[in-house]
Amino acid sequence: MSQDLLFGTFVTPTNQPPTRAVDLAVVSDRAGLDLVTFQDHPYQPRFHDTWTLMSYVASRTSRIRITGNVLNLPLRQPAVLARSAASLDLLSGGRVELGIGAGGFWDAIEAMGGRRLTPGQAVDALGEAIAIIREIWDPDRPGPVKVDGEYYRVHGAKRGPKPAHDIGIWVGAYKPRMLRLIGRSADGWLPSLGYLSGGPADLAEMNKHIDGAAVAAGRDPALIRRLVNVGGQFAPTGKSFLNGPAEQWAEDLAGLTLEYGVTGFVVASDDAYTIETFAAEVAPATRELVAAERG
Repeated sequence: MSQDLLFGTFVTPTNQPPTRAVDLAVVSDRAGLDLVTFQDHPYQPRFHDTWTLMSYVASRTSRIRITGNVLNLPLRQPAVLARSAASLDLLSGGRVELGIGAGGFWDAIEAMGGRRLTPGQAVDALGEAIAIIREIWDPDRPGPVKVDGEYYRVHGAKRGPKPAHDIGIWVGAYKPRMLRLIGRSADGWLPSLGYLSGGPADLAEMNKHIDGAAVAAGRDPALIRRLVNVGGQFAPTGKSFLNGPAEQWAEDLAGLTLEYGVTGFVVASDDAYTIETFAAEVAPATRELVAAERG
């Protein structure tokens, strides 16, 4: 089963100047991109709070989908996060996705009142959180929510509201244990290409962990969306991967789709020209190349 390709932007939620991130989101919306995403570091005072920013961006845009990239679970209680996401999805007409991560900067998280976890504990906590979020989003199921986890316990919480559409839970992850969690429980995978030590080739082995866990859980691996955060530079002539003219970008991204099954590309940029070029030239050309190859 193939999925439609998604193209979006990864915007730094800086508060200097105050509306910069909002302005770039509006540029992304007007340019016709599918997604605008924001990193989430609640302990960083030079950033707007990401959830507040997402809510404001939803009110300033009309069609683009919005998500964290990725939301910091250790500082965002999952039952409340589920209601927040459902509420914003309803208010925005079904334009919210839920990018979420297990946390990583533990000194800063602990300084803000979060609990320090080991990598293994963080994976288990994320699994419990996903279960709670899905339960909250399921108001048609009888009885209150009951999830008795080691890190999150919810006993008797009322269900709802139901989101306006099936919100995707997209997890930022790199290690095998977290990748297997995605295969069992999540709707998508959202890593950053620049963090892969072996470059795009690492995607093949990482996909195996997701696919194997999905099959073991009785899920269709093809239903789990694969997105990547990418960065690059537009240049008159091709120099290297994602460093060249728009047509080279399209070839590079189409290769990721055809070889590794990537169906979402999120360009990290705080530059309006890059965003507009990505939307106007790279996105349609990539779609054409993939469609032609699949023929």
